Amino acid sequence: MAEKKTNPVSQGVKDELVFGKKNYQLLLISIAIVAVGFILMMGTTDIYDIRKTLIAPLVVVFGFAFCIYAILKK
Repeated sequence: MAEKKTNPVSQGVKDELVFGKKNYQLLLISIAIVAVGFILMMGTTDIYDIRKTLIAPLVVVFGFAFCIYAILKK
């Protein structure tokens, strides 16, 4: 005879998201930081401007590092 499959939710296992609310908030902030970094890289000014060659890449790297922190935060 076929075995009856039971629903794991009915056995006391509750559905949880992988991340908490705070993690998702931090991820959205990190995405915004990366977007600001790329916006800083745009423009028609001199290609060797300090904003485009130093500040904007550092902002993007900081945004990605903040994203890793947001994922690993318990």
